[in-house]
Amino acid sequence: MATERELNKRIRSIRNISQVTSALAAVSAAKASKAQHQVIATRAYAGKAFEILINLASQPGVDGNNAHPLLTSRSEIKNSALILITGDRGLAGAYNANIVAQAEQFIQAIPTPVEVIAVGRKGQDLMIRRGYNCTATFEGIPDEPSLLDISPIARVAIDDFLQGKVDDVFIAYTDFISLVNRVPSVKQLLPLKPLDLEAMAVSEYVEHVDTAGATELVYDYEPGPAVLLNTIVPRFTELQIYQSILEAKASEHSARMVAMNNATDNAAELIDYLILERNKARQTSITSEILDIVGGAEALAKA
Repeated sequence: MATERELNKRIRSIRNISQVTSALAAVSAAKASKAQHQVIATRAYAGKAFEILINLASQPGVDGNNAHPLLTSRSEIKNSALILITGDRGLAGAYNANIVAQAEQFIQAIPTPVEVIAVGRKGQDLMIRRGYNCTATFEGIPDEPSLLDISPIARVAIDDFLQGKVDDVFIAYTDFISLVNRVPSVKQLLPLKPLDLEAMAVSEYVEHVDTAGATELVYDYEPGPAVLLNTIVPRFTELQIYQSILEAKASEHSARMVAMNNATDNAAELIDYLILERNKARQTSITSEILDIVGGAEALAKA
């Protein structure tokens, strides 16, 4: 059994750790609240953007011959790319491990070689350690990112697709449901399929879009649907990545908040247990000293 002094050191150490985890939980709760509001605010914009893209892609002047290259599927898939969104730091429970496991399961399920574009240090480290090919890494994405922060990621994916280095692009991110519910998922990013919502990234945010109504409406676009697609399609691809990163950020902060709260609760339980052990050790020490005194007194009496 540990001595009373050793148990006191352990109790002080665990109390110090619990103060750190409690502070981290409070910080993560504030960040998670901001990220949640930002995610909810941008979902409506993503839905309207998807509706415009659907309408443009279904106009009479747009067909297979003049459709945007990012909308054109390729007959043979030789190489694929996967944008993996994780965090730069740990202490978020199983958040990073879950999305990496989902990405790894996806890579093993498809027959084509996959190059990984890692967004976050944890994803890069885990994928390289497991032997996957990481062609690009983006770190230090702020908690409240702008489109300027996302543009380099989108540019790498779009350029690789247009240059023929990859024939399709997927994105792995953690979908934010609530502060205690997060779902890791892998969705297709390129080529865009406006009429196939289930297969595309951010499709769960635009389920309210009436695809039938969007395709039936015919508008007069200036300078023309095909010309507008050249501007809208790359921007919509950036929007998909942007929304996915917002979802991942909100999921990361909420996961860290839950993990730190659990760590604080576990520390409190462990402190209570160690206090009981310390009291037992103190009682054992007192009993041993009393027995020594009684034994010494008896020895003196017999002498």
